[in-house]
Amino acid sequence: MRWKGRRGSANIEDRRRRGGGGLRVGGAGGLGVLAIVAIGYFLGVDLTPLLDDTGLSSPPSQTRELSAAEQEAGQFVSVVLADTEEVWTEVFREQLGAEYDPATLVLFSGVTQSPCGGASGATGPFYCPADEKAYLDTAFFATMEQRLGAGGDFAAAYVVAHEIAHHVQDELGILSQANEIRQQVSEAESNAISVRIELMADCLAGVWAVRADERFDVLQGGDLDEALNAARQIGDDTLQRNAGRVPQPHTFTHGTSEQRRRWFQTGFDSGRIDTCDTFAADTL
Repeated sequence: MRWKGRRGSANIEDRRRRGGGGLRVGGAGGLGVLAIVAIGYFLGVDLTPLLDDTGLSSPPSQTRELSAAEQEAGQFVSVVLADTEEVWTEVFREQLGAEYDPATLVLFSGVTQSPCGGASGATGPFYCPADEKAYLDTAFFATMEQRLGAGGDFAAAYVVAHEIAHHVQDELGILSQANEIRQQVSEAESNAISVRIELMADCLAGVWAVRADERFDVLQGGDLDEALNAARQIGDDTLQRNAGRVPQPHTFTHGTSEQRRRWFQTGFDSGRIDTCDTFAADTL
């Protein structure tokens, strides 16, 4: 991916020098609880005993210097974020006749807090609609490569674009409507809605990818394959198999590997928001 020497975004909130602190696990609720479940899910370890009221706190935060690798990761994310801002501003104007309001991206190390709750870097990136910010521990890129077999700079860019796609959904009013419905239905039905939300975000990430390439000539040989491979490696079925479990579709929240790859490709092939309406699709 061609990104060095290009404009970065001003909408970056870098918390990494704080070192991360103050996250209480026990009784955290909300995203804090989801963080523990996600860590166990990712590592294939049952961490539910931590979900009692005894609590578990991280050490006090300390100011530290960023490594050269961390600095470069921050610069990379800033450029990708800037690309999303320009692409979605253009797409909203051309395809919707609307104005795009960019998200802020929070970089953190280890743990952090948000209005959606506390989170650990082990949960992976997330978007919080309460403050319209995406949260990312850049160490997750190494996790993708070393544990998930999803390396490459464009695989990392896909992750950023996916989280910003949730902000696009928020801007369109889709995310709030879907989450409101999720609170009123069964767990299985809620999971099914979550899958459609996530696959739409994959498709929107594909829209961003092709439009960014048209505008900035970012793609190099193998980049698209990196993104498609990342989409496959983080499918629910693949993650469950890698954790030594039999895939259970009723528990899926993001979609299968094939679905995630296909919806990203759909957005990339079309470059249009209207092709990403997973809620109108009879089959995913």
